[in-house]
Amino acid sequence: SDSEIIGYALDTLYNVISNDLEEEEQEENIPKQVDDLGSQFTEIFIKQQENVTLLLTLVEEFDFHVRWPGVKLLTSLLKQQGPQVQQIILVSPMGVSRLMDLLADSREVIRNDGVLLLQQLTKSNAAIQKIVAFENAFERLLDIVTEEGNSDGGIVVEDCLLLLQNLLKNNNSNQNFFKEGSYIQRMKPWFEVGDDNCGWSAQKVTNLHLMLQLVRVLVSPTNPPGATSSCQKAMFHCGLLQQLCTILMATGVPADILTETINTVSEVIRGCQMNQDYFASVNAPSNPPRPAIVVLLMSMVNERQPFVLRCAVLYCFQCFLYKNQKGQGEIVSTLLPSTIDATGNSVSAGQLLCGGLFSTDSLSNWCAAVALAHALQENATLKEQLLRVQLATSIGNPPVSLLQQCTNILSQGSKVQTRVGLLMLLCTWLSNCSIAVTHFLHNPANVPFLTGQIAENLGEEEQLVQGLCALLLGISIYYNDNSLENYRKEKLKQLIEKRIGRENFIEKLGFISKHELYSRAAQKPQPSFSSPDHMMFDHEFTKLVKELEGVISKAIYKSSEEDKKEEEVKKTLEQHDNIVTHYKKVIREQDQELEELKQRINTLTSQNEQLQATVTQQVSQIQQHKDQYNLLKVQLGKDTQHHNSHGDTVQMNGIQTEDVCKLKEELEEWKNKHELLQGQLREKESVIEKLKASPLEVGTTEQSSQTSKPGSLEHNNDLPKELEMLRSQLQLQSAEISKLQMENQKLQIMNATADPALGDSGAATANKSELEGRLEQEIRELKSEVKALSEEKESLKQHLDSASSTVAILQDEKSKLQQEVAESKKEQDDLLVLLADQDQKLSALKIKLKDLGVPVEDEDDIESGDQGDEDEDGDEEEQD
Repeated sequence: SDSEIIGYALDTLYNVISNDLEEEEQEENIPKQVDDLGSQFTEIFIKQQENVTLLLTLVEEFDFHVRWPGVKLLTSLLKQQGPQVQQIILVSPMGVSRLMDLLADSREVIRNDGVLLLQQLTKSNAAIQKIVAFENAFERLLDIVTEEGNSDGGIVVEDCLLLLQNLLKNNNSNQNFFKEGSYIQRMKPWFEVGDDNCGWSAQKVTNLHLMLQLVRVLVSPTNPPGATSSCQKAMFHCGLLQQLCTILMATGVPADILTETINTVSEVIRGCQMNQDYFASVNAPSNPPRPAIVVLLMSMVNERQPFVLRCAVLYCFQCFLYKNQKGQGEIVSTLLPSTIDATGNSVSAGQLLCGGLFSTDSLSNWCAAVALAHALQENATLKEQLLRVQLATSIGNPPVSLLQQCTNILSQGSKVQTRVGLLMLLCTWLSNCSIAVTHFLHNPANVPFLTGQIAENLGEEEQLVQGLCALLLGISIYYNDNSLENYRKEKLKQLIEKRIGRENFIEKLGFISKHELYSRAAQKPQPSFSSPDHMMFDHEFTKLVKELEGVISKAIYKSSEEDKKEEEVKKTLEQHDNIVTHYKKVIREQDQELEELKQRINTLTSQNEQLQATVTQQVSQIQQHKDQYNLLKVQLGKDTQHHNSHGDTVQMNGIQTEDVCKLKEELEEWKNKHELLQGQLREKESVIEKLKASPLEVGTTEQSSQTSKPGSLEHNNDLPKELEMLRSQLQLQSAEISKLQMENQKLQIMNATADPALGDSGAATANKSELEGRLEQEIRELKSEVKALSEEKESLKQHLDSASSTVAILQDEKSKLQQEVAESKKEQDDLLVLLADQDQKLSALKIKLKDLGVPVEDEDDIESGDQGDEDEDGDEEEQD
C-alpha cells in the first residue's frame, strides 16, 4: 500500500532486468554476458503470468512514483522477451486498453515513455496492432505530432512516427482504417516546409524521412491494388501529392530527403492515371519553365549526380510509365521525326534518353535503356512507331535507325553493363512485335553476332550477356512471321543446331534466371543496388524472362510441322475472334434498334391513352345530350298529344306516327352500323392473316428480338380464338336486331286493329315506353359491343407494332363524334323553337275561343287535371 516502497521495488527490478548501460560502461566494452543475464531474469519474472498482470494494474495507478517505473519496467520486459510478454498482455483482460491510457497522461515524461512502451508492444504482432488502432491511437498520435510542431518537432515526433509505422506496415486492416478515418488529410501539414529551406537540423531530416516512409507504407506496391489505389486518390484530392512535388522542385533540400521524396512521389503516382497526369503537368520553377520529368531525367543521365538519386529518378520514371499508355505515347512522340523541336530551344525527354543511351558513362547507358524499355512495355503500337526513329550519328554520314544504332554499339564490345542494358531494351522491343523482329533480322550482321556470342566459352561476367543474346535470338524465332526467306523460323533453328547445339542454347538461356542479381531484382519494383556495378537487371524485365523462357525452349524443339499447325490454329483463332467481333457489333446494333422501337411504342401508347380519354369524355357528353333530347321529345309528345286530341287528329293506339317513323330510322341506322362493323371485322381478319405470314418471312433477320419476346408468338396463336368470339358476338347482335324488327311489325298490326278508347291509350303509352326502354338498352349494348371491338382491335395492333393506324382510327372516330354532337345540339335548338311556337298557338286559340263566347271552363279544368296527372308522371320520370 506504500507507493514509495512500490516505486523503489519497480526501479530495482528495472535495474536487474534492463541492459541500458551507462556511457562509461559502454566505453569499457563489457562482455556480452550482460545481455544474457537480463534475458534470464526476464524469463524468471514472466514465468508466473500474475507478475505481468500485477504490473499492468500498477501502471493504472496515477501516482507518478508508481506509474513511471512501472512503464519503464514493462518496456524493458518487452525488449528482452517481446513475443512472450505480448501474449500475456493480449490474454489479460483490458491489457492493451490500460496501456493506451498512457498517451492521455498530462505528464509528458509518462506520455513519451508510453509511446516507447507501445512501440515495443506493437512490434510484429498484428492482433495487438489492430487493438491499439481501434483504441483511437491514430488520433492521439497525430495530435501529439501536431502539438510538437510536425517536422520541426523533437525526438517525441520521431517516436510517434515510428509507432505509426509499426501500426500501418504490412497491416491492411489498419491501413484501411487510417484511410477511412480521413487521417491521410492530416499528413499534408507535415510537408509544408518553408521557402528558405536553410538550417535543416538533423532531427528535422530524420522526422521528414520517417514521414515520407509513412506515406510510402500506405501506397507500397506490395499492398493490395485496391487499397493502394484508394490511398493514391485520397493523397491527390487532399493536396498531399502537390505538396510533395513542391519539395521535389524546391532548392536547398538535403540530398537524402530529395531522394526519398522522389521515391515517395514515384509510389504515389504508380499505376494511378489521375496522379500520373498531374505529375506530367508539373513544371520546375526555372526560366523558361521545364517539365519536372525532363529535369529529373537530366539528373539521371548526369554522371556527377549521386548514385542513389539517379536510381530514385529511374524508379520515378518507371512508376510514371507503369500502366500509363498515354504517358508512354508522350515520351515516344518526342523521338518521332514529326514532333522534334527544330529550333533546339528546349531539350525533350526522348532526346535526353537517346543522349544517355549513347554516352560514355555505362550507368547512363543502362538507366536510359531501361527507361526506354518501360516506354515500350506492353504497347505494340509504340514498338512499331519507334522503328521510325532516325539518329544522326556524325556529320556527313546518313542517319541510322535507333534499332540499328543499338545493335552497332552491342557489336563494338562496350562494357558489360551497357550491353546488358541494350539487350534488355532490344528483348522488350522485339517481344510480341513481329515487325520489329523483321527489322532486326533485316540487318545481315545481327544473327551471326548473336550466334557467335552464344557459342563462345567466355568468363563468368560474360555469361550474363550470353544468356541475354540467347533470349534475343529465341524472341527472333518465337515472334518470327517468316516474312524474310533467309531467316525463317526453320532456318534459324537449323542454324542453332549447327553452330551452338540445342542443349547448349537452352543452358545459356538458363544463365539469366540463375544469376543472383536477377533474383534480387525480381523481389520488388524499386531498383535498389548496393553499388553501380550490381545494376544489371530491371524488375519488369524479370517478369518478361519468366514469361518467355519456357515458350522459347519449346519453340526451339518444335518441328516445322508443329509450327505450321500452330500457325493454322492462330489463324483459326483470329478468324473466330473476327466472327465474334462481327456478331457483337450486330447484336449491339439490334439492341439499339430495339431500344428505339420500345421508345416509339411508349410514345404511341401514351398518345393512344390520351385519345381514348378524349373519346370517353365525348361519349359521355353525347350521352348527356341524348338524355336531354329524349326528355324534350317526351315532353313534346305529350303537348302535341293533347293538342291533337283537341283537334281530332288521328292516333294509333296512343303512339304518334312520327315516333314510329323515327324508331324505324334509328333501326335503319343501327343496321348500317352493324354492316360497317362487319366490314371492319373483315379488314381486321385480312390484316391478321398478313401479319401471321410476315413473322415467318422476317424471322431470320430479327431472330434476336423474337427470342427476347417469346410472348408475341403465343399471342398470334390466340388470334383465331378471339376472332371466333367476335363473330359470335356479332351474330347475337344481328339476332337482337331481327327480334326488334318483328316487334315493330306487331306494333303496326296492333295499331291497325286497336280500339281508340281512352282506356287503351294508357296501355299503348306503356307499350311505347317499354319499347323505347328496350331500344335504349339495345343501343347501349351495341355501343358497349362497339367499344369492346375497338379495344380488341387496338390491343391486337399494339402487340403487332401497328399503333400508328390505331391512332388514325381513333382520330376519325373523334371527328365523327364531334359531328354527331353538333347535329344533336342543332336538333335540340330546333325542338325548343318548335315548343315555343306551339305554346304561342295554344294561347292564341284559347283567347279566340273566349272571344267567340265558347265556354272552356270544363275543358280547362279537365286540362288542368290532366296536366296535373301528366306533371306527376313527369316528376316521377325525372326522379327515376
